[in-house]
Amino acid sequence: MRCPTCNSLDTQVKDSRPAEDSTVIRRRRVCMACSFRFTTFERVQLRELTVIKRNGRRVPFDRDKLMRSIQISLRKRNVDAERVETMVSAIVRELESVGESEISSEAIGEIVMEHLRQLDDVAYVRFASVYRNFREARDFRAVLGELSGDEDAPEMVTPK
Repeated sequence: MRCPTCNSLDTQVKDSRPAEDSTVIRRRRVCMACSFRFTTFERVQLRELTVIKRNGRRVPFDRDKLMRSIQISLRKRNVDAERVETMVSAIVRELESVGESEISSEAIGEIVMEHLRQLDDVAYVRFASVYRNFREARDFRAVLGELSGDEDAPEMVTPK
């Protein structure tokens, strides 16, 4: 493992322990060249996933990008970071267990919204507003109607 400060490859593991319900190994490391201490995380990757974007472009799946988009929707919400990490790991496991190496960005968005809905209503609405490209107030009313179970809420139209 390369040291993030001096780029030396001479690093040593000082401590390893399981994290996130034993799905990740957390390793404390020290650089032998500059004595900098840092932490790395090791997780199982079942398969390489490719995301098919709406425009047809294919890009490698990026767990960190998924985490960032979820964290944006959770900004200023009182949700424990460990719960968010657990949710992201569950989403990734769900994506990997689909059985396909390529998955559409729409399918990922729906899975994320399903998990966010269970975690935090406000984050769910925030994520949905970007994912579904809300244009009008009635789009928000439709999603809020979904949350409250209101059958009289306007129909949500997902853009193509």
